[in-house]
Amino acid sequence: MLYEPPIEQRGGRVVKRLGDGLMAVLDDPRAAVEAAIEGAEALESIEVGGHCPRLRAGVHVGRPRELGGDLYGVDVNIAARVAGAAGPGEVLVSDRAIGDLDEEGLDLRRKWRFRAKGTPDGLRVYAATLR
Repeated sequence: MLYEPPIEQRGGRVVKRLGDGLMAVLDDPRAAVEAAIEGAEALESIEVGGHCPRLRAGVHVGRPRELGGDLYGVDVNIAARVAGAAGPGEVLVSDRAIGDLDEEGLDLRRKWRFRAKGTPDGLRVYAATLR
């Protein structure tokens, strides 16, 4: 998969594959954002039968519980909701993740209409791109 090497190159690991998606964990939020952007860009060159798949990604920081190699908890659910709100080719980052990352070289644009069931009131998300 074209989107897995950027994760592994930054010290991350794929936790599980979910149909046409995956869940990965990285220790550094900046590395997670860069890996997601690079993965999305790698998929832009793919076309199969007239269809161009587009990665949608979400980055969130939290304290998931690990059990049997899988991750569980509220923060895992929030990350999934953030990813689910992303548009094709878009990487969304929660305000909690932004608080822990180096923003240099990143453009962060607030998504004003973000609402997702099961996320904390007032959670803000931002679309991230590299400058």
